[in-house]
Amino acid sequence: MVRLAPVSSKKLIHILEKMGFEEIRRKGSHRFFYHSQTQITTVVPDHGAEDIGIGLLRKILRDIDITPQEFEQWK
Repeated sequence: MVRLAPVSSKKLIHILEKMGFEEIRRKGSHRFFYHSQTQITTVVPDHGAEDIGIGLLRKILRDIDITPQEFEQWK
């Protein structure tokens, strides 16, 4: 079992883009991403240097339908 660690929003956004997600819009400090082939959407808060906590990271991983193990492979 992989133990998740907090990750910066910049790194998470980079990983999502590598996976094929595109930023479709922004509202304040939140960036909305869409994957055209799977039609999956998710939202990533972009609060500068602040890391995304483990709970929110797990929710984003559930949104995009990947396991923590698969996420670690994309890092």
